[in-house]
Amino acid sequence: MEQLLENTRTRCGAIVQSDGSVRWRVWAPKSDRVEVVMIEGDARALHTMTREERGFFSFVRDNVRNGQRYAYCLNGGPDRPDPASCWQPDGVNQPSAVLRTDEFTWSDDGWTGVSREDLVFYELHVGAFTPEGTFDAIIPRLAALRDLGVTALELMPVGQFSGTRNWGYDGVHPYAPQHSYGGPHGLQRLVNACHMHGLAVFLDVVYNHFGPEGGYLGEYGPYFTDHYRTPWGAAVNYDGPGSDAVREFILDNVRMWIEEYRFDGLRLDAVHAIYDLGARHILQDIKDTADTAVRERSRQVHIVVESDLNDVRLLLPPQRGGYGIDAQWSDDFHHLMHVALTGERQGYYEDYGAPEQFPRLLENTFVLNGCYSAHRGRCHGGPDAGLPGDRFVVSIQNHDQVGNRAVGERLGTLITPAAQRLAASLLLLAPHLPLLFMGEEYGEEHPFQFFCSFSDPKLIEDVRSGRRREFEAFHANGGDVPDPQAEITFAASRLTWSWESDLHKSGLRRLYQDLLRTRHEWPALRDYSQRSARMLPDAQSGVILELVRGGRRPDTGETIQAFFNLTAQPQTIPFRDLATVLWTSEAERYHGGRRADMAKECLLPYECIVFGSTH
Repeated sequence: MEQLLENTRTRCGAIVQSDGSVRWRVWAPKSDRVEVVMIEGDARALHTMTREERGFFSFVRDNVRNGQRYAYCLNGGPDRPDPASCWQPDGVNQPSAVLRTDEFTWSDDGWTGVSREDLVFYELHVGAFTPEGTFDAIIPRLAALRDLGVTALELMPVGQFSGTRNWGYDGVHPYAPQHSYGGPHGLQRLVNACHMHGLAVFLDVVYNHFGPEGGYLGEYGPYFTDHYRTPWGAAVNYDGPGSDAVREFILDNVRMWIEEYRFDGLRLDAVHAIYDLGARHILQDIKDTADTAVRERSRQVHIVVESDLNDVRLLLPPQRGGYGIDAQWSDDFHHLMHVALTGERQGYYEDYGAPEQFPRLLENTFVLNGCYSAHRGRCHGGPDAGLPGDRFVVSIQNHDQVGNRAVGERLGTLITPAAQRLAASLLLLAPHLPLLFMGEEYGEEHPFQFFCSFSDPKLIEDVRSGRRREFEAFHANGGDVPDPQAEITFAASRLTWSWESDLHKSGLRRLYQDLLRTRHEWPALRDYSQRSARMLPDAQSGVILELVRGGRRPDTGETIQAFFNLTAQPQTIPFRDLATVLWTSEAERYHGGRRADMAKECLLPYECIVFGSTH
């Protein structure tokens, strides 16, 4: 690791040195000659770069202004933007710009981060979160999110992508914050403001592939490999010839986000599509690099990964053969809840829906824990190895599960208000780290659809036809799949930020706010290890789920007992020695149907009732 750190002290890009000069460094092993091109309007000045070992080239110059445009010329070819560009103010295909990050004044020196067990994620897309669609436009909303009970923003990818409308997973400049969002300066202001509001900030990063338009990495060197395939493009070369420099490129990106932008953590997209058969996996290096980056500042940083493998090797420490990752997304929670409340069983949902899966979900996190998966035609996953629930992030909505439906419908448009309150209750009472998708907290009805703004006509048509084929048999509802390239598709996905005049929406937001407060205040909800769950076998007309947090009985302030009616019929809890009712999802405060004179043993349709003693 020490050798790794030594190498990355000379990272690629246009880097401001301690004496104020700028050093350009690029890895271009395919080239015999590389020139850096200084651009002033129509004027171009070429400077030959010095060749270093292993295919690197460098050049140093004094008196370089912030925003100086530049490009690279490989073997006399056309100008190309810098692979490690920190700023693309004019788009993916245009020259890069020198960024002097030291010109920003931070005011968060006392910030130490948020502990893992206190994380409540709020996933948002910068472009669709506000009408303006910028980093700066998010700042006025931070106080409302903090008041809601959110502790961590999670930004969908912001690395420069083609055009101005994209989910972010088609980025081609991983070091450069999207120019249409406000670029690097706007991102610095947002992170600083989040810390001033007591909010951590996570960034979704894509290290498994790069986008299809505006990327030139392959012209510079062997960034990609044909030994593996991903569903979205060529796989990144982490273990083949030339992979040392590729790994440095990714690890320097991790370090930049943590050190220079002061992010509190990264969410790594689809790590099951990161292929590395080397002795030391790139994920372990990413985790170690992030930890080292904050060691001198005594600040907490967390690496969270998305994986569909249901494999805790990602989370186990290296001493136990793992990669030491802090937490991972688990889709089983979403899938089981979705099937239970909507009845949909297409595609991967066919593995979910049996009532006995709920106790397994809450006690052991993975529903598919080595058992047979009909969707895959084989056994899938493994046990959770006894890890506590705060090593797993769960949700009832996220960008994938909403946006990858044919027309991007949100959960609230598919189920009743009572069922929506039940889903939120199980999410926030479950022994895992919750993730909210923007607008979920008040029942946003606008869809979140797949959108892009490419320029290549063939690519545009390929994306359109690919989306239509994808939904011929999955999530199809008889309507046309929205055109991803159309601006109206993006516009339809913006939040309305409207709930005050709607009784259901305002009540739902109060429910989220109250439960998020109880997660902080109730000792039982701060215990991610002590939990038990079962389906009540003698429920009258359907399934009642019982969840106990903090112990076996609700006879002390350390334990709660929650009952969830997963049906549309009233039911009776088959006990008579229940403790005090602490909370119900059907309270009038939430625009629910429970009245003060109702028996506490009665469960309304889709109601959650929590029992316990005084806290």
